[in-house]
Amino acid sequence: MHGILIIAPNWIGDAVMTQPLLASLKAQYPESKIDVLASTWVAPIYRACSEVHEVIEAKFEHKQLQWGLRKELANKLALKKYQACFILPNSLKSALIPWLANIPFRIGYRGELRFGLINVALDNPSKVNRPPMVEHYLALSQLLNGEQTSPATDNLTPKLNVSSIATQSVQAKLKNIHIDQANIYVMCPGAEYGPTKRWPTGHFAELAQIIVTHNPNSQIILLGGKGDHSLAQEIEAKVKCDGHIHNWCGDTSLDEAIALIGMSKAVISNDSGLMHVAAALKTPQVAIFGSSDPAHTPPLSDKAQVIWLNLPCSPCHKRECPLGHLKCLNDILPAQVFATLSTLQP
Repeated sequence: MHGILIIAPNWIGDAVMTQPLLASLKAQYPESKIDVLASTWVAPIYRACSEVHEVIEAKFEHKQLQWGLRKELANKLALKKYQACFILPNSLKSALIPWLANIPFRIGYRGELRFGLINVALDNPSKVNRPPMVEHYLALSQLLNGEQTSPATDNLTPKLNVSSIATQSVQAKLKNIHIDQANIYVMCPGAEYGPTKRWPTGHFAELAQIIVTHNPNSQIILLGGKGDHSLAQEIEAKVKCDGHIHNWCGDTSLDEAIALIGMSKAVISNDSGLMHVAAALKTPQVAIFGSSDPAHTPPLSDKAQVIWLNLPCSPCHKRECPLGHLKCLNDILPAQVFATLSTLQP
């Protein structure tokens, strides 16, 4: 097996959870070069995976077919003569490129009318008893051997490496605003899915206040994408400790965010992509779950603590609280999160 292509998922957290699949393929085919075709948004995750030979970035857009772009990419990839391609998203359009590129083995889960485009397939698991996402992706690693058994689960913990260039960039930013990296707490207030995954900004602000009160040297950095900038502004406005809280949402690349998380004392986040990054870097963290299920997408790290109230109405997996009270998040109090944070081992 001389060349393997991976079609990456579209979300940061999902991308992190594919790393054990890459590790399994590299162990099975140590001489193979594993390349990843990824959107610009998730490409930095694969640059942080030691198993990846080349990351091929593409400006994919959500819910767009982009036929011309896909055909152009397929023509370029055909020249590389990959023997196998693992198509990790479930969509029809994600299977088009390897099919157009005439890659012999096109491996993935059945779904969305992909018959013929995928020629080595597994049935999608039921939504009722879904396995954890790492196991979901890892199961595909056995199909090239003609097996459909569960792979060895000795290591289901994703691992990422931090770029030295990104680390230097972050260190320069910290130096410019006189922050000692030994005292950094990272808070990630965003979650792309919607409000039912976002702990209230007032709770984040109160937690920041508690942290700084207990340790006046603490520096809180709010981290996320451009869409999280306004959430971070709300938190800043509610915190009465000037000079201790910094809104970096939308002001860092994902490579830099990975580096910052890697050097921080601890991370407090919702169930989000950056939560999975923190877990893969083995940074101490508290992960707050609301409408989603920590059994399906937990932070896979022995330095992570999950807080989930497990109310009768959860996990509902809805973007907005169907009952209008959002108790699953509102009732997780800052004092409880701080107490959990205090138990984390560096």
